[in-house]
Amino acid sequence: MTTATATRAPAPTGSVAGGNALAGTRTLIRFNLRRDRVRLPVWILALFLSTVSTASNYKTLYADPEDRASVVKTMDSPAGLAMSGPRHYLDDYNFGAMLGHQMFGFMAVMVGLMSVLIVTRHTRNEEETNRAELVRSAVVGRHAHLAAALTVAVLANLVLALLLALGLSGMGIESIDLGGSLLYGFAHAAVGIVFAAVAAITVQITAYTRGASGMALAVIGIAYVLRAAGDVGGNGALSWLSPIGWAQRTYVYVDNRWWPLLLCLALAVVCGAIGFVLSTRRDVGAGLRASRLGSPVASDALSRPLGFALRLHRSMLIGFGAGLFLMGVMYGSILGEAEDMLKNIEQMQEALERIGGATMAESFASMVMVVISVVASVYVVMAALRPRAEETAGRAEPLLSTGLSRTRWVSSHLAMAMAGGTALLLLAGLGFGISGAASAGDGGLFLKLLGAALAYAPALWVTVGVAVVIFGWFPRASAATWVVPVYGFVVGYLGQLLQFPDWMNNVSPFGHVPQLPAAEMSWTPMVVLTVIAAGLVWLGLEGFRRRDLETK
Repeated sequence: MTTATATRAPAPTGSVAGGNALAGTRTLIRFNLRRDRVRLPVWILALFLSTVSTASNYKTLYADPEDRASVVKTMDSPAGLAMSGPRHYLDDYNFGAMLGHQMFGFMAVMVGLMSVLIVTRHTRNEEETNRAELVRSAVVGRHAHLAAALTVAVLANLVLALLLALGLSGMGIESIDLGGSLLYGFAHAAVGIVFAAVAAITVQITAYTRGASGMALAVIGIAYVLRAAGDVGGNGALSWLSPIGWAQRTYVYVDNRWWPLLLCLALAVVCGAIGFVLSTRRDVGAGLRASRLGSPVASDALSRPLGFALRLHRSMLIGFGAGLFLMGVMYGSILGEAEDMLKNIEQMQEALERIGGATMAESFASMVMVVISVVASVYVVMAALRPRAEETAGRAEPLLSTGLSRTRWVSSHLAMAMAGGTALLLLAGLGFGISGAASAGDGGLFLKLLGAALAYAPALWVTVGVAVVIFGWFPRASAATWVVPVYGFVVGYLGQLLQFPDWMNNVSPFGHVPQLPAAEMSWTPMVVLTVIAAGLVWLGLEGFRRRDLETK
């Protein structure tokens, strides 16, 4: 007599450890912290040091009440309020109020960016690379990855909050006390936690890390725009639709209201809960939004390396283009008020005098161009390092196993980096030129500002060259390319204010670009930068051609 033996199927991940969907969370938290042992301290220290240095500069630049009163006049305009915060801060514009008014909106965006990248890195990216499926085959609950990622994001924001509170209160600056500094720090943490929870939703929607990050960053952008529109409007109703607006309405160092942070925490709890619920309605590695069926026949463009590269870079290029155009418009909107805004700031006056220029508007525009070019270089680095991401993900090897040569494949991405970076400068120059000419009432500024933006194209090309050299010869050190834009910003923008020695500026490719429209055009450095960029690209391609592919 044959006895049938029943075989028991393995329990699904959600029922691991007696139905504990959070099994393994503590281990994953420790693992995530170890993986981010360099990344998180860099983020936190960069945000902390930028805030502390800004507070210190306020004390130096606006030591007299008359200086602060002059800034109030400038900030009490639609453009000033859109770039800073609500008008109520201007009622008592002490050093603390200046910090909360001018810095919080920008810092909230950066803290949100940090939080979004933490969550997407430890959730969707793990699924996209198939590591999550491998981990979840052990005793790990289905919610463990998301819970661990959110916990790390919350811890990072809390550490930043405490550092800001202790650092600012310990500087001994008038009006920046411990109570206000605690609120200032935890307001940043509250906004960061909200956007981490938003990312918990976006990682469920799409199956791709870039898509999840892009959607969450779009939410940050919408929140910033709502805040800006509400602060410009009379009753500020739109600002109450934005978590950034809620945090700014704590009126830190002015009224020190804690209750708006409860709105942030409530929204974070709701979004986090939605993220956990949505995660139960999809498979590992999949997204709630089904991938669209493509055409059964690829277009001619996709059958060519350049067309395929354009398809891969398209979304990022559009996002940066929109952002830089708006950035140019915002800076241009205050160009006509630059002289009144800066006339009583001795340190800024000295920096602008070193730049030169027929008018204060031209000198200020030259300084702004450094910031715009550095932001454009962020796209350039990301685009130039895309081949490295394709290589480590294992997608480059199948392509190169066909008749496609290594040089043509990498060159297609480099072409997108160079051409895309130049297009971004063009868009930023258009926005800056249109808005700046209208603000200053000088139509001739349009072409000057447009040309000033495009003048930085060779510096971006050199940045691409540095990226491809590191990728070609030292692929594991590809992240070192980020030193170029960071260093360019520090010595090109902050260095003008802090009077760094000239040799430091000469090390950066951005330091050799003529500072148009304040300076005269000089073609020699432009040609030299272009030749250097070509040489670096050739050297990088030669290195990639000689080495083996690396996959993780």
